[in-house]
Amino acid sequence: MNTVHGRHAWLLMSLVGIVGLSGSSSADETTREPRTESSSPVWQEKAVEYAQIMSRVKWTPVVEGMPKRAGFFEKGTEYTGIPYSSVKAEGRYIGFDIFLKTFLAAVENPQSVLYTENLSGKVTNAECYYGAVCSSYTSYALQCGNWYVSRLHGPPFRDGISLVEPQSAQFAKAGDLIYTPPSTPSGGSHIELVTGITKNRDGKVTHVRVEDSWPQTTREINRSANKFNSHIAARGRELYRITNLDAWRENNKAESFLFPNYDDDSATPVINRVLLLDRGDWVAYHKGQPVKFNVIDKDALGVKSLVIKRGDTVVEEINHPGKGVIERSFETCADYTAHCVMQDGSLSEACEFSVCDLDFSMPAEQVSKRKPWEIKFSAVNMKVIIVYLKNETNGYDEHNVFVSEQDQQNGKIVIPADLIQDAGKVQVWLIGENRYGRLKKRQDIVVND
Repeated sequence: MNTVHGRHAWLLMSLVGIVGLSGSSSADETTREPRTESSSPVWQEKAVEYAQIMSRVKWTPVVEGMPKRAGFFEKGTEYTGIPYSSVKAEGRYIGFDIFLKTFLAAVENPQSVLYTENLSGKVTNAECYYGAVCSSYTSYALQCGNWYVSRLHGPPFRDGISLVEPQSAQFAKAGDLIYTPPSTPSGGSHIELVTGITKNRDGKVTHVRVEDSWPQTTREINRSANKFNSHIAARGRELYRITNLDAWRENNKAESFLFPNYDDDSATPVINRVLLLDRGDWVAYHKGQPVKFNVIDKDALGVKSLVIKRGDTVVEEINHPGKGVIERSFETCADYTAHCVMQDGSLSEACEFSVCDLDFSMPAEQVSKRKPWEIKFSAVNMKVIIVYLKNETNGYDEHNVFVSEQDQQNGKIVIPADLIQDAGKVQVWLIGENRYGRLKKRQDIVVND
């Protein structure tokens, strides 16, 4: 179980003025007003802190080829905020499926999936293999164990949340949500998080800072009160306030799972300068999936051998590997490390990864929504935690079904009757996790009336 407390020095430095100053060149207005709002409940303060773990991280691509909306991120250009990409079941969400440090390690590897994989054309609204979207960004900030899609953030889908009345900057608070409904029945919706309120000496709100995940990374806008009012009055937007976080999250509490891991995400990682994996570092692989070790030796110290270990057992030692990629696959599910022995006899930092098996089966190609149905699952070196159901014909018909300890012992879970609202094709994702991250496996099923 992860902990969701503790602040690290680098993060505190980056969050100076957290509730009053924009500090962002992307803001349309910035201000240094004399009084800031600071009397929020602890969870709201943490929501701002956690959102800004992701929105204020800085990274620089080391080669060309990392995809973004309508192009590529530029080599050697520093970016702020994690990349926008709706990775779905094919890629991995930063914060939920992988550590932030896993993404940062992948950035430093010119042969990582960030540069060699492109989800554009394969997955709707996706480009980069690691990324986030508006709903995963706010769900991470709001201490959820898995994301809620944006249109399910508010009533009638969630308890413990209500409209802010009046809908005005003067009544906004840090931690509030701005929901933009879809413009068409099949269109996309959007969710934003209020992260700062600035007041003048008379206690009047002068500016409201809002942050969200938006192409190409994250976005921060510090609007004047009037411009904020205009913003929430347009496009049918609504300003919401969570009044009871536990009621709003229900069983979907971050502290019930290994991820998100806010302590690891907020710490400054030490990125290996000699050896990196194609998926970065500190990461999970499916059984039999190729693991590509890239000997980069950034400081040109010379590499004598590459050593791959499973626990304390040496699996393989490759002498004089040179620079470049060495590919292996593993059929034994376990936790592994890989390190290099340098020419002077010293050892490099070790990359850490796990190999896991995750699988499931369903009763038939079609089921009735009016009857319960079973999913049988198995996992090795990983704990099955969630079955995520996504109806392709109704964007509101999405559900997290949490796997209990008894379900895990039984190796199966029952999907309740009438959980799925509309007949149609439903995506079924099995999600498992271990200390290195999460893996997802998807199958589809037709749900009939």
